[in-house]
Amino acid sequence: MLVHPQFDPIAVQLGPIAIRWYGLMYLVAFLLFYALGRHRLGQPGPAQATRMTPRDLEDLLFYGALGVVLGGRIGYVLFYKPAFYLAHPLQVLSVWEGGMSFHGGLIGVVVACAWFARRRGLALLTLMDFVAPLVPTGLAAGRLGNFINGELWGRPTDVPWAMVFPQAGDALARHPSQLYQFLGEGLLLFVLVWWYSARPRPRGAVSGLFLAGYAVFRFAAEFARQPDAFLGLLKLGLSMGQWLCIPMFIGGVWLMLRRTPVD
Repeated sequence: MLVHPQFDPIAVQLGPIAIRWYGLMYLVAFLLFYALGRHRLGQPGPAQATRMTPRDLEDLLFYGALGVVLGGRIGYVLFYKPAFYLAHPLQVLSVWEGGMSFHGGLIGVVVACAWFARRRGLALLTLMDFVAPLVPTGLAAGRLGNFINGELWGRPTDVPWAMVFPQAGDALARHPSQLYQFLGEGLLLFVLVWWYSARPRPRGAVSGLFLAGYAVFRFAAEFARQPDAFLGLLKLGLSMGQWLCIPMFIGGVWLMLRRTPVD
């Protein structure tokens, strides 16, 4: 049985300034997005269809980062704790206390991309097909940050690689579900979507594969992840994360099956 190393949450201390691992993972995610985006700018397909320049990519990264942070926080408030934040509205601003939703962040990114596409005169799905392969490595970085922080731990289990998370307040051996998500919705999804996007595809198909693929990996990982204590399991024994993945999967499959032009 393994025990979580309980890393120091502060990666770098510069006098009164503390840089935390989780914040550092966001920085890593944005840098990977930019590096992979620069590579894709020279590739055929959606990258050429967007007619984007490196400066455009920088602007897109800025607006996307805003979408992730604002959408992630608003999504958490609306999807997970609406009653609490309705009673304590000022707590919505306390982002340092945690509370971000991937699905909310995704909506925020789509809104940011829609605004960017409108200003540049681009088709939204063409832009999203360019963006989709750049996202999974950032998700992997985020899940690694969750593991370093010892948060979002898994359900009790007796598998050989089970791990005790002292942060859970007990001595139960649990699934290291953060690492499952790091591998699934991070690395494996990246390989899948990057490979699929290497050839010209119908408009929206790459975005659809990202949506459907993430939904499948996340839905599966949620069976090993401990549900939020304040929510527990919902109808049919599914978690909130799983319920949010269902429309995401349906939308992804619909995008892949549509008959649209090839970019």
